[in-house]
Amino acid sequence: MGLPALQRLMSMQRDRRHRQIQPRNGLIASLDKRKELTCLQEDKPPGGKKLRRLGPSLPEEIWGHIHSLLSLRDAARAACVSHTFLRSWRCHPNLTFRPGIEELALSLHYDVEYNFPCSILLGGSANSIRNLNLSCCVFRPMAGFSCLRSLTSLELYEVHITGDELSCLLSSSFALEELIIMDCDEIISLNIPYLLQRLNRLVLCECENLEVVKSKAPNLSYFQYTGGVVELSFGDTVRDLNILGSCWNLVHYARATLPQMVPNLEALDITSSLVGDIPVLPDKFLHLKHLCISFMVSSGSFCPGYDYLSLVFFLDACPSLETFTLCVTQDRMEHDSVLGDSSHLRQMPGHCHGNIKEVQIIGFCSAKSMVELTCHILGNAVSLQYLTLDTVCYDMRCSDSKTSTCIGVNKHMIVEAHKTLLAVKRYILEKVPSTVELKIVEPCRRCKAVKT
Repeated sequence: MGLPALQRLMSMQRDRRHRQIQPRNGLIASLDKRKELTCLQEDKPPGGKKLRRLGPSLPEEIWGHIHSLLSLRDAARAACVSHTFLRSWRCHPNLTFRPGIEELALSLHYDVEYNFPCSILLGGSANSIRNLNLSCCVFRPMAGFSCLRSLTSLELYEVHITGDELSCLLSSSFALEELIIMDCDEIISLNIPYLLQRLNRLVLCECENLEVVKSKAPNLSYFQYTGGVVELSFGDTVRDLNILGSCWNLVHYARATLPQMVPNLEALDITSSLVGDIPVLPDKFLHLKHLCISFMVSSGSFCPGYDYLSLVFFLDACPSLETFTLCVTQDRMEHDSVLGDSSHLRQMPGHCHGNIKEVQIIGFCSAKSMVELTCHILGNAVSLQYLTLDTVCYDMRCSDSKTSTCIGVNKHMIVEAHKTLLAVKRYILEKVPSTVELKIVEPCRRCKAVKT
């Protein structure tokens, strides 16, 4: 039965109460555009006062039974317009799939405790599903879960699922190519089996209890991770690695660990709020062509004692490097400025970076060690073609709108940008070879008008 069964039961309830109930300033929800159903809701009008909408009052068990009689489409529509229906939807669902369905996306509000019924995926009904996207629900696959054989993309967001349960799900998903897991806090250890031979993309984001990530997938080429310190283990197929770490000295970790773990890496993008010495080791990134290192702090200055020139040791470990991007996000610069230091700029002779063609420094400032790094690159990157010095970091990018102010602009860093432009003229311009195209990104005219 579908919606007609619901309508008949509603009509019987109205007859027993011997009166027709009409909504006041009511919300009328059209279900499948055939009948209109008035439901019990609470809403806040513009004045802020709650109005209780009148409608049939039924025990929750009856609402659950009603939902069990509805089709998937009608049940979902009803749940979208009524808190009463929403409660019965998540407690007593009866979901079925038409044969041949290829995409299933279930997205609920974060405060809905909905148990996704694994039983509806059994019996071959889900073998045609290629894309599965679950959000804000409980999902408990058990051992022997042998469906989803055609699944190519799986995305889980705020889903209650353990690492073992996820392993049960993946055990027969031989066609899986992409796995995205975000804010799934019950996962402590994630093991990707060798059987997932088509998996090439893995994204893990803010799974706060995650401790171990191990992959034996033979063709995994892209891995992206955001979160705290974890133990990582991959095969040698990973080509593209993107890690944003909290409470993790990623620059040190990357230099000390990754050359052996992912020897065929071609692109590395790491973001860290912590820094330390860069170890000098014999292992190198022999195939790395694209390197992006981002230093980011949510407020204040970025490690005033950090020596940007030490990044030369990281560049030394990348003999095939073609592009290098350094991004520093801070709202106050407290490094020693080159403008207030009368000593000579340091040099590091004997370090040649023969393949670097393009360098970007975003959040470029007047820190002496950053100016020294830039001068070192200009003198030792013999194949350099493009150099971009951007005095405005990403978080304070000027607005493109025609308003009179720039949203999010930090006065301290705008003042610093004025100093930076002076440092560029004084120390860098004369060192730029004629074969290098220099681009300097300044604050917009409104920001430049900020008085120093």
